[in-house]
Amino acid sequence: MDNGLKSSAQRIQNILHEHKLGIKVIEFKETTRTSQEAAAAIGCEVGQIAKTLIFRCRTTGKPICIIASGKNRVDEKKIVQIVGEEIEKPDAEYVLKHTSFAIGGVPPIGYEFEKKPLIDEDLMQYSEIWAAAGTPNSVFRLSPGDLLQITQGKIVDIKK
Repeated sequence: MDNGLKSSAQRIQNILHEHKLGIKVIEFKETTRTSQEAAAAIGCEVGQIAKTLIFRCRTTGKPICIIASGKNRVDEKKIVQIVGEEIEKPDAEYVLKHTSFAIGGVPPIGYEFEKKPLIDEDLMQYSEIWAAAGTPNSVFRLSPGDLLQITQGKIVDIKK
């Protein structure tokens, strides 16, 4: 199945197709790298952007995926309480190594970590949300329920 998408975006489209939810990856000419840029390109609220952040556990070195509302800053102390270990923001090389996606296009799917993603409870208030689809200018629309189903993530309070 090839929709003329860039290879990283096509990988995400293929994964979405496997879930049989009818979700389509959309590519924009303009960048959707930040939550603000994505919201402007899509025409939605910044809060509807499901930004995927990767943190590194300091002791074990294992990655943790956080899916936060684009309007929120993440409270790292809350994450530490949930995962039971100090965390830090990794460099771009670490994110690429563990997800195979570059920062600015990291989707909430397409890779497996030991722990399931932590999902910002604020995303649950929207009927539709938007997530990166593997490139700095591709996204896909889904419901919060779809996000939970696809990622098997845990809804938590993580905003600062």
